[in-house]
Amino acid sequence: MGVIGHVYEEEEYHTKDPREEVIEAWYMDDSDDDQRLPHYREPKKFVSLDKLAKLGVLSCRLDAAKYENDEELNKIRETRSYLYMDSIEVCPEKLSNYEDMIKKFFEEHLHIDEEVRYCLEGSGYFDVRDYNDVWIRIWVKKGGLIVVPAGIYHRFTLDSSNYIKAIRLFAGDPVWTAYYRPYADNLPARKQYVEIFGLRENTAHHAINE
Repeated sequence: MGVIGHVYEEEEYHTKDPREEVIEAWYMDDSDDDQRLPHYREPKKFVSLDKLAKLGVLSCRLDAAKYENDEELNKIRETRSYLYMDSIEVCPEKLSNYEDMIKKFFEEHLHIDEEVRYCLEGSGYFDVRDYNDVWIRIWVKKGGLIVVPAGIYHRFTLDSSNYIKAIRLFAGDPVWTAYYRPYADNLPARKQYVEIFGLRENTAHHAINE
């Protein structure tokens, strides 16, 4: 039995993907309101997870209640060579200088390695740039795992719940280094990302502002 989901930018009707219960995406508005608000455009324009995959952003849904002994999670780690795993909590009670740190996370940047986050509790937003340099907001909730590719410009913020507990996965050393725009334009990771995905940047015909 088909389920009608959101109205998406690229198709009028869309069969609901089970991942969409824990991961949703949409184009953002341009307002300067609190970064923790949804920032939907009017009318709302949702983005399918398949389109995110074309940007290199991968996602899956797992059972957060059994993450310590999850065979599916272990298979992902083995397949993608995620050798290191830890967990973090981000909230006013657990993070010193919380407001300053949230603003820092929200500065546009990239990494030279994948950024992998698996939400165990709470929720948060990852924003990524599309082919036309327009922000897409990705809402990750309990059970959602997201892979943000090396070289893509992005940023992170909590939503209005002000809480997330997440697993971090690393293929190499557990080092989180942000490289900010425009300096990062010249990094090999950025150039490789553009080479792999950037051909669509010049041919994209679904610009949000058209």
